[in-house]
Amino acid sequence: MKGPMMLYVDFCAIQNVPSNNINRDDTGAPKTAVYGGVRRARVSSQAWKKAMRDEFASMLPEEVLAIRTKLVADQVACVIEDMCPDLHEKALPLAKAALTAAGIAVEESKRSGDDEGKIAAKYLIFISRAEIVALANAALAWEENGVDWATAKPKDLKKDVAGAFHGKQGIEIALFGRMLADAPDLNVDACAQVAHSISVDRVTQEYDYFTAMDQCAADDNAGAAMIDSTGYNSSTLYRYVTVNVSSLVDQLGDTQTTVDAVAAFAEAFIRSMPTGKQNSFANRTLPNAVLVSVRDKQPVNPVSAFEVPVAAKGAESISRVAARKLGARVGSIERSYDMPACAAWNIVDSEPVEELDTVSVRTDLPGLLESLRVQLAERL
Repeated sequence: MKGPMMLYVDFCAIQNVPSNNINRDDTGAPKTAVYGGVRRARVSSQAWKKAMRDEFASMLPEEVLAIRTKLVADQVACVIEDMCPDLHEKALPLAKAALTAAGIAVEESKRSGDDEGKIAAKYLIFISRAEIVALANAALAWEENGVDWATAKPKDLKKDVAGAFHGKQGIEIALFGRMLADAPDLNVDACAQVAHSISVDRVTQEYDYFTAMDQCAADDNAGAAMIDSTGYNSSTLYRYVTVNVSSLVDQLGDTQTTVDAVAAFAEAFIRSMPTGKQNSFANRTLPNAVLVSVRDKQPVNPVSAFEVPVAAKGAESISRVAARKLGARVGSIERSYDMPACAAWNIVDSEPVEELDTVSVRTDLPGLLESLRVQLAERL
């Protein structure tokens, strides 16, 4: 008996990033990792996923997007007030009741500052705009139907709010998943897996020593008013993510929405950049090379192409050598394990890379997005 259809899209990128500190560790230094026995620059998956989600805001309608917040009760209360201004006084208690019924623990925030005294969840909640509206609608239905929600037990109200979280998922929730230890029935498996980006070359951590002068100080005061330093490095990063399209269409419940989601994901992957220390380094770049592959057996991360650190060869840059190695490694894997891609495309910002052209079709970003849409629509 034939198993269910499986479909994945792999995204790889080679991206040169000059002096930067886009993702810091607990000491303020750029994150690193050891791979192939040498120190590499590293950007965590969390940092780049946040950057991708920021890109979504300009690509997708608000109702399919999500936010991560502890102040979710305020969000629900605002929707209740917008729908029914007469419930201004009851909006926040209603929101609290709806969240509690859903299994999300809320309490009065003890954080100092503007959040102090507000009703907040005990942990960050990743929640879609559609789920917020659905919770507000459930709470309004209690008011309209005369339900004594203020004294009712949460378990007795649970069925009324269950529909807010079950059924078709928002695109961001479906792609990046959700985990709530206190409410496991609200958990969602992520359809996208994002690797930590690592540099293809060996890196050396460096430090920028800087001072600042007080412009209003006396003329005979020649000392600096501030002295500090910041860590940075320069590298050529290898980035990899994969999307389980079969799982995504199951969660979104619609082929066209899935195609739109993957296309938006592809563009966000290519255009995004974490924002750490951007004002200090202005390091925002676009990838030197991108490879996108549609697969029907399993995702493949060809990171082993860079187990031996890449070095420039004569006039050929590290980025270009890395692109060659990426194409060669993908071709070797596909031949050795009989796993040719269903379709594949590459984008390079310079002359064609023969090794990439051997395993994929060269195109540009608009062409890639259109070809990806067509391929997915045919296979779904």
